[in-house]
Amino acid sequence: MLIIDAHEDIAYNALEWGRDIRHSVHTIRAREAREGANCCEDERDIAMSGLPELRQAGVAIVCGVIFAFPHGDGTMQNKHYTQAYRDAQEAYRVGQEQLAYYKTLAQETGISLLGTREDMQRVLAAWAQTDATDPQRPLGIVPLMEGADPIRTPDEAAQWFADGLRIVGLAWNGTRYSGGTFAPGPLTPEGRALLHAMERVGLILDTSHLAEESFWQALQHFHGPTIASHSNCRALVPGARQLSDEMIRALVERDSVIGIALFNKFLDGTWSRTNSFPISLTHMVRHIDHICQLTGNARHVGLGSDIDGGFGRDETPIELETAADLPKLADALHNAGYTADDIAQIMGGNWQRFLLHALPSVHNAHQDTF
Repeated sequence: MLIIDAHEDIAYNALEWGRDIRHSVHTIRAREAREGANCCEDERDIAMSGLPELRQAGVAIVCGVIFAFPHGDGTMQNKHYTQAYRDAQEAYRVGQEQLAYYKTLAQETGISLLGTREDMQRVLAAWAQTDATDPQRPLGIVPLMEGADPIRTPDEAAQWFADGLRIVGLAWNGTRYSGGTFAPGPLTPEGRALLHAMERVGLILDTSHLAEESFWQALQHFHGPTIASHSNCRALVPGARQLSDEMIRALVERDSVIGIALFNKFLDGTWSRTNSFPISLTHMVRHIDHICQLTGNARHVGLGSDIDGGFGRDETPIELETAADLPKLADALHNAGYTADDIAQIMGGNWQRFLLHALPSVHNAHQDTF
């Protein structure tokens, strides 16, 4: 079954923690066990994603995240991060390093950066001719920026697009463009200007992490393709990090797709690292089903796993040992009564439809610098 995952922090994990996606999860875990907890952000952050496991699962496309860590965040105290920034110039450096990493990764056999719908069609056609046993099974990567501070000025959006960036989320926590998670607030004047520049050049807007006020302002000022790459349902897990029913309806009116994240805390609001208990894929199905019931169909929800995005195996549903287990979500949906067609759409078809529409054609994309 075709799987598309709209949110994976591949470059950040590689450059900050040395997690090489080309290696198996077993290899990554063995190295980190030898080196101890300092090899990654938290000893609970047990790796789940490696290229062999993604290929085994049937993942054909991921949105590869570009993420610069804001130095003002409280978790930065007494730590040295190479992928962190204090100002726009440092954020730009980090973002460029991560985009360059994806370009280097795309030199590997079977891996491609997707800048146009034609790129995507080629990967999907090649993927369909292979199976889970193929060690070079095609994988397409769509670059997605989480937190827009690496874009130094709104005018720079065009250059980022020409370099291969295709999706931008203005916020992680607050940025100079927008209020974000744990940082309530509106769009700034620069944020409105960036949205206009994004729409002009053809960048997709990711609303995940936008603060309430900035979310609604973003929909007002931006009229291009819009998604929520990794956001769950506020009706099931209260809190500003999730989407309210009103937000979900507004996104669906734009034919958006919403990616459900795998983090236990986003699946059940009573779960925490100090009050942990088993979470199953039935919790994830509840979020999927809430969106389907709210919208009347299964066209607007998919996978935005955020896998290895600051949490790992012990903080995801119990059925998931590695990314190779992602097809178990299809089984959980089947057990919940979903049809085969709806399951196929949720696992990958909805993102496929959206991206084939939202990505530019080769005729109007700047391929010379991609």
